[in-house]
Amino acid sequence: GLLAAVFSAGCAAFTIVSVAHGETLADAASVTYETNPTLQAQRSSQRALDETYVQAQSGLGPTVSVSASISTSNNTPESPLSPNPINSSSVALTASQPLYTGGRTAANMSAAEADVLAGREGLRRVEQTVLQSVIQSYVDVRRDQQRLAISNDNVSVLERQLREARARFQVGEITRTDVAQAEARLAAAQASRSAAQAQLSISRAAYAAVVGQNPGTLAAEPPLASLLPASIDDAFTLAERNNPQMRQADYTEQGSAARVAATRALTRPSVSARLSVGVAGGGPDGASPFADYSTQISGSLAASVPIFTGGLTTSQIRAATERNNVDRIGIETARRQVLQQVSIAWSQLLSARAQLVSTEQQVRAATIAFEGTRQEAQVGLRTTLDVLNAEQELRNAQLALVNAKHDEYVASAAVLAAIGALDIGAIVPNAPRYDPAANFNDVRRSNGYLPWQPALESLDRAGAPKIQVRPAPTPAPPVAEADPNAPQATATP
Repeated sequence: GLLAAVFSAGCAAFTIVSVAHGETLADAASVTYETNPTLQAQRSSQRALDETYVQAQSGLGPTVSVSASISTSNNTPESPLSPNPINSSSVALTASQPLYTGGRTAANMSAAEADVLAGREGLRRVEQTVLQSVIQSYVDVRRDQQRLAISNDNVSVLERQLREARARFQVGEITRTDVAQAEARLAAAQASRSAAQAQLSISRAAYAAVVGQNPGTLAAEPPLASLLPASIDDAFTLAERNNPQMRQADYTEQGSAARVAATRALTRPSVSARLSVGVAGGGPDGASPFADYSTQISGSLAASVPIFTGGLTTSQIRAATERNNVDRIGIETARRQVLQQVSIAWSQLLSARAQLVSTEQQVRAATIAFEGTRQEAQVGLRTTLDVLNAEQELRNAQLALVNAKHDEYVASAAVLAAIGALDIGAIVPNAPRYDPAANFNDVRRSNGYLPWQPALESLDRAGAPKIQVRPAPTPAPPVAEADPNAPQATATP
């Protein structure tokens, strides 16, 4: 009867089926890691940044040029078109090799190296942000699928209840008020289902925008508990060591310090060697410019010492120093921001866990309350409305539980991002990784690199700053795979 139908609504409000296979979070993360346009663009930007090191390194290499000329001249003012001009031609090959730049080239190389390392940390930040978006969109879709499943079941049960209420009204067992209550409850459930359908469509669109494909049957997300620190103090420690924002600020400051050194090097002497080999020909009285060639070879060793630049160099040094001060202060700014992010994320995680425990207790209590109300209604101690309200409370508790599980997972991902541990290797252990160092190692030994450059670099680095490379981030252990036989909520999109 009516009470049995309502009881079935409470028990079936969260329909579950066993899914053996489906799209996993690892699948979504792998596709995103390979194809996401934001990541692709950031990697291209990093490869462009690698070239700045090659450009700085070129200051240690020689420059070679070829010049050629052919000319004719007339030294007779009265007759510019004299038939006896002086013709000449020449070809020269000139090479210039810096021997010492006062440390300027070495400092520029250090600055470029720091920029490259800072760029890698920026790439890590983008990777973490994208992976966080994948996790967010994945659990959003799963949450909304479960909410729609609950709404669909509720509408189905209330439709059956309304049909039964109308039949009982016809035979006089209940009043018109009971029918109106059933109609109102059904209308509210249908409105709730429409809202759930709209929200699922929104979440599916967000998933497609991040992952690049529409979600299919999504399997349970793997637990993140093994990746999380044991306490907030551990989270702070990990963040100061691994967070890409703090590491990027550190490298940025080292880069600007190297630029201060490069600017100071403008006050020091520089030494270079020059070699020129050429041939010249031609002669007077209309001789061919290509006749009577002679070879000319010259070499020189030049030293240049700046004495006075009108205050330009000292002004540049002061400006570079102040920019370094800004970057040094930026380290503390980044540290405070990161610690704030960790504190906020950790507090949200604790709150989400507390809500999860509370909603689980709420579901258990609402289930007991519904069962008691149903039995009391069978002996006339409760009305139909009491049973409907108890069923509604149970359904609301189950919806709250779905939301709490979603929020706890998102908060866990936020903590991992704050401490710098949200890495593709943790979610997809066997995924091919993009290594930004591989391109850097290739281009730094590309065209233009010569065997004697290390010796020149060692000479130029006397007194130049050296970049202090921070230890590699501590890799997080891979998450455990979710049980493929775990109950999964399904819904018709």
